[in-house]
Amino acid sequence: MSKSEAQNAKIQTVVIDAGHGGKDAGAVGKKAKEKDITLAVAKKVGANIKKQYPDVKVYYTRTTDVFVELMERARIANRNNADLFISIHCNAVANAPKTCGAETFIMGDHRNSANLAVAKRENASILYESNADENYGGFDPNSTEAYIAFSFIQSEFKQRSLEFAELVQNQLVSSANRNDRGVQQAGFLVLYKTAMPSVLVELGFISNPTEEAYMMSADGQATLASAIARAFSTYKTNFEKNSVDMQQETVAAEENIAAPVVSEAPETPVVPPVVDKNKGIVYKVQFTTRNRAVDNAQSVYKNLRDVDYYEHNGMFKYTAGCFATKAEADAYLKEVTSKGYDGAFVVKFENGVRK
Repeated sequence: MSKSEAQNAKIQTVVIDAGHGGKDAGAVGKKAKEKDITLAVAKKVGANIKKQYPDVKVYYTRTTDVFVELMERARIANRNNADLFISIHCNAVANAPKTCGAETFIMGDHRNSANLAVAKRENASILYESNADENYGGFDPNSTEAYIAFSFIQSEFKQRSLEFAELVQNQLVSSANRNDRGVQQAGFLVLYKTAMPSVLVELGFISNPTEEAYMMSADGQATLASAIARAFSTYKTNFEKNSVDMQQETVAAEENIAAPVVSEAPETPVVPPVVDKNKGIVYKVQFTTRNRAVDNAQSVYKNLRDVDYYEHNGMFKYTAGCFATKAEADAYLKEVTSKGYDGAFVVKFENGVRK
């Protein structure tokens, strides 16, 4: 990164995409349509961001009940040189009214049939487009084979997309009290042409009457929007802090001056787990998710104790601490968040398995 690039490395523009619209209703519940919920939440997310950051440019792919082609949604983000693209959706599954929870997707290869099913449902919007064959090269949203090539798309922005997705998911769980379905990967047409970090958020299941009612309510929509906006705030702060640090290193290198030595805080001694993590019920603090395992995780996250991880749908979810009671875990959660892990939350294990 050059000196000028480092100086200009800020999150200045965000595009918020309300999924579906117009003739494309998206998933339909007993009372609500996905297109209406996503539009309401998207506009609230944008309003929250503008209130906190008046200088940030917020664009929407739609602000009314109109149909916008998936390709055009990506073009809107690219034309406006967006630093971040957020696509908002509602999930659904047939004949399973108790299935619930939020999940956040980044562009990638589907790791299981459930992820593929979500991508197929969201990509089915192209069936409403008159020139879909031209726009998507004959892509068939119902063909499993058509998704194989998606594993190579968006690699340039994958890590930053993942970082933002983690923040969104953690906020949906900790602030909006949603069931945690995790950060996932799948092939979404609305993401694959965007030239910036991009995520697709599934707020909850419209096929679940309880979640449908929550997502229809003003309070539910406000809480969900606030969670996404808080994730944006943390992402922006972290990104710009890292850019400033890089700028200082660049200036020091250009002037051939050694960067100032910052004395590190003494390493926190690793405290043995207070309980056997593989026996009975224990509680831990989940603080981040990665798409690959971290070597020597305890050394990397040395300001945390008892660092461990578990795998879910091909993702590596990192935890700290191991406690016999939730009260102890809640107390440690405050310490973890004070160290910069915004959106961390308590998770429960039974006999070594996440519950």
